[in-house]
Amino acid sequence: MAGTAAGGTRQSRAAPYLLIAPGVLWLTVFYVVPIVSLAQTSVEVAGGPWWDGYQRALTGYGTHFFRSLRYAFAATILALVLGYPLAYVIAFRAGRLKTLLLGLVILPFFTTFLVRTFAWKTILNDGGPAVRLLQQLHLLAPDGRLLDTTIAVIGGLTYNFLPFMVLPIYVSLEKIDRRLVEAAQDLYSTPRGAFQKIVLPLSLPGVFAGSLLTFIPAAGDFINAELLGSPNQQMIGTVIQNQFLEVRDYPLAAALSFVMMFLITLGVLAYARLLGTEELA
Repeated sequence: MAGTAAGGTRQSRAAPYLLIAPGVLWLTVFYVVPIVSLAQTSVEVAGGPWWDGYQRALTGYGTHFFRSLRYAFAATILALVLGYPLAYVIAFRAGRLKTLLLGLVILPFFTTFLVRTFAWKTILNDGGPAVRLLQQLHLLAPDGRLLDTTIAVIGGLTYNFLPFMVLPIYVSLEKIDRRLVEAAQDLYSTPRGAFQKIVLPLSLPGVFAGSLLTFIPAAGDFINAELLGSPNQQMIGTVIQNQFLEVRDYPLAAALSFVMMFLITLGVLAYARLLGTEELA
């Protein structure tokens, strides 16, 4: 009996490790190994110091880094401004339409990212409906255009990543106990006060998650800048793609990738500290 109990104890101790083993193996093969390989590539500079790729990345492409972060930040703010009210309505006001509205939010995922961006390009084209409408409202000059502008790129980023903002916020709002809001109203709180004191703080985990899911891929995106912008709107993702596939300057491309990852990590840590994610449990 003692031997059986000892065997059962060993198995129970090993069970958690066996459960996480597939995930650890996956991350090792498809994340750790590529990262290590990319790091080695970034310092394999022929006839120069190992930091040459990083030096060229910082001195020659600072504008592209800043532009990418600025576009991603603007798209994240716009997605939050548009997505939070939508998530709130779905969670608190939709009623029987909740499933339908959630389906409409995820409906763009049934079409590939590239096709959605081409559709946005058609909408913003010089002869497209958006330009004609704005010209009729005298919000755009007769010879004005939307395509190949910063507005088009940020709009495309916002459109493509908006569901990643809406869904995490909706999940946080859906988990809020409605009795807390009712209790606030019983204590003579106004609807605005109940929202500020209860709903908004409890939904911050969703805001945090949605912001990361929007900002990180938007900062590294190159399709929107390539299709909706001009060379003046070129983002760092396009530069990395060109260095890898066309110029074939692999050390510079790898260095650019690591610098971008470093900048994004700094931004995420600063944002986490600002929101106080240790309190967002």
